[in-house]
Amino acid sequence: MTPIIRQQLQHHSIRRFKDIPLTPEEVETLVNVARHASTSSYMQACSIISITDPDLKEAIYQVGMQNGQIGAQDYIRENGHLFVFVADTARNAAIAQMQGVEPVYQGSADRFLAGVYDASIACQNLVIAAESMGLGAVYLGIILNDAQRMVDLLGLPQRTFPVFALAVGWPDQQPDIKPRLPLAITHMENRYVPISERQVELAAYDRELTHYYQHRGGNTRMETFSHLAAGYTSSQQAKRTEIAQVIKNQGFLPELD
Repeated sequence: MTPIIRQQLQHHSIRRFKDIPLTPEEVETLVNVARHASTSSYMQACSIISITDPDLKEAIYQVGMQNGQIGAQDYIRENGHLFVFVADTARNAAIAQMQGVEPVYQGSADRFLAGVYDASIACQNLVIAAESMGLGAVYLGIILNDAQRMVDLLGLPQRTFPVFALAVGWPDQQPDIKPRLPLAITHMENRYVPISERQVELAAYDRELTHYYQHRGGNTRMETFSHLAAGYTSSQQAKRTEIAQVIKNQGFLPELD
């Protein structure tokens, strides 16, 4: 049990930050850690955009607020620093053209996913580094509540796509650690095991999560993971149904035309 493993097992999202901006040196350190993450085929198909303009941060907050409650996502604008991670195959396409090569496949599903992989791995590297410094962080998938608006706000060119944002800062809360699905459900050997074969373990996890929600520090409620999963799979924020089209508008997935 190393210090970094203990840190990772204690991970929790921070949604309330102290009013202390990160220093330029802290930001540079975190970005450098992200740059050194593993990358698909060494193509480094990820770009990171720091959001420092208050008006732009407010506009991103409004994206997150679509169909949401006012104030529920204040950490979009009230944090030490806000990053947006972008899947970016445009840079390598431009480099190829400089070399006299036509980048035929840079919009393919394969290259799009490589950019998503690179952005995800880079961001997780940054989160682990931030937590080791005493900082907290929260992933912001809600920027995809209006993906096209995010593309426009950030001036993203063809063959790029905003995967998620990340708010980082000095924690102003200490939330309880939310229980995760047990190993018996998520770790399999040699074959996929359907959840229908793990109903005993699922029922035990539902009880554990209900206990967590009833006894955590705030916003207590009666809920199980089965209830959460059923609700999540049967509803969707309206604008998110447009994500696939925005991905295609950005020059990806031409093989589906």
